[in-house]
Amino acid sequence: MKTLQVLLFLMSVILISACNQPAEQKSDEKAGYSAEDSALLKNAQALFQPLPEVAEDPSNPLSPEKIALGKTLYYDKRLSKDENISCNSCHNLETFGVDNEPTSEGDAGERGDRNSPTVLNAALHFVQFWDGRAKDVEEQAGGPIVNPVEMGIPSEEFLVEKLNGIEEYQPKFAAAFPDEENPLTYDNVEKAIGAFERTLMTRSPFDDYLEGNVEALTAQQRTGLKSFMDAGCTTCHMGVLLGGSMYHKFGIFDDYWEHTKSEKIDEGLATVTGEESQKFMFKVPSLRNVDKTFPYYHDGSVAELGEAIDIMAKTQLGKELTDQEIADIGAFLSSLTGEVPKDALME
Repeated sequence: MKTLQVLLFLMSVILISACNQPAEQKSDEKAGYSAEDSALLKNAQALFQPLPEVAEDPSNPLSPEKIALGKTLYYDKRLSKDENISCNSCHNLETFGVDNEPTSEGDAGERGDRNSPTVLNAALHFVQFWDGRAKDVEEQAGGPIVNPVEMGIPSEEFLVEKLNGIEEYQPKFAAAFPDEENPLTYDNVEKAIGAFERTLMTRSPFDDYLEGNVEALTAQQRTGLKSFMDAGCTTCHMGVLLGGSMYHKFGIFDDYWEHTKSEKIDEGLATVTGEESQKFMFKVPSLRNVDKTFPYYHDGSVAELGEAIDIMAKTQLGKELTDQEIADIGAFLSSLTGEVPKDALME
């Protein structure tokens, strides 16, 4: 009898304990992951957001016809003076929107002085180019076409006249801009390419993780995410893009070129504004697809992701990461690699 009473008492204690267990912890256990994983996810959700399907802009509403026209223009080498390169030459969608070169060759073979950043997810950046000289992807699309080092078209008028002489383009512009009497304009070239680029979103395992699927990231990737946040990387690399939302000085604790071994010291935003206080400031790059978009930095001076992580810790955070921390953060960053939309690739 006494044994039965003891057993009943122990069962009641267990039941009371279970009832008093926090609902959040019970939910975590039911879902199959720990309280630590739950806390990590909540912290991540406070700092990052999943990618949208497209990057909408009311000033350039999307339509299937406009996107299709933009895709045609994006791949067309006739948008360069000698017809040697297209937008895709430097921002190759087969290789995650880059050419994996430190700097890119223009129409006449001359190289620019800055690395060509990926076009993927670029429509969500707060400005375009490393120095922010274009406000959006529409304005950015028009810049390289008339840049003498890049696509080399002599003027906007020259391109419009050239496209007017290509039979296929007139009906395509008319379909893309049906309310305009004269739809084939340079402004609409920019809008069409921009509309296409606004569809270039690359969802990744990290997006599934942010939406509640803890197992979308491996154990090492979750460890790397924690290290990434604990180290302070999220000071600049946060939000939907893990970057792309501000300017920041490259080289807080040490001159960047001492670590990157850059051949040229680039003053960044100051080259546009002339402001002494903006020397060595650049747009913070997005980290989405970063393990595929090497080489790194504004001049493509560093080829390996691990080295880039190490340099960022030293120059931006004043920290020395261990080899294991670098490997874990690199594993986390690989979870940001998504898929290029198949209908954006050349048929």
